[in-house]
Amino acid sequence: MAQQSKIDFKQILDHSHIANPYPLYEQFRETPVALQEDGSYVVSTYNEVVALLHDPRVSSDMRKSAAQQRAMQQAEQKRAQMKAQGQPVTEPEEIVPPFIFQDPPNHDRLRRIVMSQFTPERIENMGSHIDQIVKEHLDKHAQGGQIDIVDDLAYPLPVTVICQLLGVPREDEVRFHAWAELLATVLDPGQVQSEEQQKQIMDASMQIREYMGQLLQKLKEHPDDSMLSGMMQADDVDGAMSPRELISTAILLLIAGHETTVNLITNGTLAMVRSPELLEHLRQDPDLIITYVEELLRYDPPVHFRTRTALADITIAGTTIPKGATIILVLASGSHDDQRFERPEEFIPNRQDNEHLGFGSGIHYCVGAPLARIEAHIALGELSRRLIEPTLAVDPPPYRDNAALRGPRHLSINFKGLKA
Repeated sequence: MAQQSKIDFKQILDHSHIANPYPLYEQFRETPVALQEDGSYVVSTYNEVVALLHDPRVSSDMRKSAAQQRAMQQAEQKRAQMKAQGQPVTEPEEIVPPFIFQDPPNHDRLRRIVMSQFTPERIENMGSHIDQIVKEHLDKHAQGGQIDIVDDLAYPLPVTVICQLLGVPREDEVRFHAWAELLATVLDPGQVQSEEQQKQIMDASMQIREYMGQLLQKLKEHPDDSMLSGMMQADDVDGAMSPRELISTAILLLIAGHETTVNLITNGTLAMVRSPELLEHLRQDPDLIITYVEELLRYDPPVHFRTRTALADITIAGTTIPKGATIILVLASGSHDDQRFERPEEFIPNRQDNEHLGFGSGIHYCVGAPLARIEAHIALGELSRRLIEPTLAVDPPPYRDNAALRGPRHLSINFKGLKA
């Protein structure tokens, strides 16, 4: 029998809770699988989240959800009415979703092609370049004063790196930054957008697809050693990427390659500046940064939840999720489950047995995890070593509206200078 939680998931989406959603997650864990008024099911405990991430009866393809199919039918009925009334109707363009929103076997084929280019060697070779970028951005603030970690480091670093890897001109960042912010808003389940917001999202989708199509055409005519160029030439036993698949994959890698890492670096800085003791631990033992980042991914991750669809009736934790229902997997809540982690509300920088859900789990485990780790190790390592007497200018800092990709919009820190 389905149980309803004491609180509604809409509270998590409410911006008033975004600075600290963890008390709400604790309440959700009292009902591991909770039915919501809109028919979706929120799953908040570690074992249940992991089980569903590995369950082949759970789909990542939003087109298979009952809610999405109803929306598509309603849109089709509206177009039919407009045609009957003699009104001009624009048929929707068929858009291939990125591979993280697809299921096997197509997901597996596309992922293999991406991984053939996102190699450990390519990422490791970026290490010295990442170190150089971090130092250059920090050195601009050597005199001390105030630094905005987001604008002055956490955003420009991963944007520069992913642009270089993919073969996207860095100077185009101003254009795709606005598109990325709009497209990320659709990741929050249950959010109701106005017609104007829906139009803005559709326009952003169209513009970024057009931009990426033109860029891929240039790379086709003039191949280079970038990942996008490599993906265009890569083959797979089950077939190469189609032009539409290339565009969707390129957009995904561009957006995911910087949006989440911004939050990871910013959240990591926030944690160390809030705790002088933690900061001192990092200074005394620089190698601690490795387990520090893993604990950060558990304690305050950049991605808080993902949505899935039940392909069949699934019984879990005493509740049956019906076929077609939307499932909201609250990864960040699972990583705070005291049935899996000892003292989960404490930040323990050398925590062992830390199988967090910061990068997901199962076949959709984040392909960019190795790159995000290297960027965070270097950036947070330099910040912990060099910032002299850092303090928060505002606590809590202002957060972005997105609850799924959660992180501060700005993180202003006062400090007295930088160590050499």
